[in-house]
Amino acid sequence: MKFVLSMMAAISLGTAAMAADLPDLGGKEVVVVTENAYPPLQFVDPKTGAAIGWEYDAMAEIAKRINITVVYENTSWDAMIPAVSEGQYDLGMTGITIREDRKEKVDFSDKYLTSQMRMIVAGDEDRFDDAAGFAADADLLAAAQPGTTPFYVTVYDILDGDEANPRIKLFETFGAAIQALRVGDVDLALSDSTAANGYVAASAGKLKIVGEPLGTEDFGFIFPKGSDLVAPINAAIASMEADGTLAGLNTKWFLEYKLGQ
Repeated sequence: MKFVLSMMAAISLGTAAMAADLPDLGGKEVVVVTENAYPPLQFVDPKTGAAIGWEYDAMAEIAKRINITVVYENTSWDAMIPAVSEGQYDLGMTGITIREDRKEKVDFSDKYLTSQMRMIVAGDEDRFDDAAGFAADADLLAAAQPGTTPFYVTVYDILDGDEANPRIKLFETFGAAIQALRVGDVDLALSDSTAANGYVAASAGKLKIVGEPLGTEDFGFIFPKGSDLVAPINAAIASMEADGTLAGLNTKWFLEYKLGQ
């Protein structure tokens, strides 16, 4: 028992020491832009109208740990990376996959979450149950957002590599793509498992996930190139990983929270 208590004390002291080592930004205002369309990372609670989610909780914790004041703004996905790149906002968050081509325009934080790409279909879909089956039927259509990882997965991993393939229908927001899937305007939508699980759980059986994961991706926050926020944000992420905070957020939002209930 003494050994267990000593270990717990050591862990507590280690966490306290880590928190003490974090930078203090003196209440600096940080303008964070998001889309509020990517449950359970960030979305509008249908019951209260409040913006909530994994990323909001994570950012609130980061703000406490490095002493920043967060101000939120909203924009569409296709405008987000250009706007952050131009310095209109200090930080962007909306389940953004860390990719080399994007690093040419913005700086990324260290990863805060790893997810897998999944295929979402109508709950009664029986014409295909994997990527090969979808690709083989020329009448089937896929929804995608330009510039997103699902767009590139659709083009390069499922179809023929032609970005102008008429079987790909583009939507400005992922929510619009999901709505198109629900009403039968398209037959497939692709998303990371984070958002896919959220939409399926809230669909009352009208949506489902089929096939094997199509790939793995890491998520990070984005900043204007050369931002001095990257290092302190990374330090906060590392401390949250070390003390179990990130794992706790995963449990809250991916296991316990039920969208729409």
